[in-house]
Amino acid sequence: MASKKEIVKNLTISYWMEIETVMNYIANSINLDGVRAEEIKKSLQVDIAEEIAHAQTLAKRIKEIDGVVPGSMEFKAAQKYMQPPKDSTDVVSVIEGVLKAEEGAIAQYNKIIKLCDGVDYVTQDLVIGLLAQEESHKIEFRGFLKEYKK
Repeated sequence: MASKKEIVKNLTISYWMEIETVMNYIANSINLDGVRAEEIKKSLQVDIAEEIAHAQTLAKRIKEIDGVVPGSMEFKAAQKYMQPPKDSTDVVSVIEGVLKAEEGAIAQYNKIIKLCDGVDYVTQDLVIGLLAQEESHKIEFRGFLKEYKK
């Protein structure tokens, strides 16, 4: 059985993943150029608000189960695949980066769901809701990639 400390640790990992995703979505939603990039930029801009809401939800739950929401000095960047491309018209690399970010979030949320099973149903339910939203983002961007890979 998972301990509360282990659940908080993994919620914190997810919290940082969401924060980093927001930073990279902002950069890519501004830096992309070209007519073909417009739909991707719009979608990223919508997702920014959702990812911020995810981070806030995770932070609230961390606090509720006696954890401490970390400050910026504890942040360690990991999303090399989401860095803005040198070619600002390289929409495909941004879409592929988004897919990797979503897959990472999905894997992490599935891990938390398993950790919480039989231990913390409130956190488990909360994370199941976040998982559904991340899966929806993944499906949307997988559809974008199909169009660009024709």
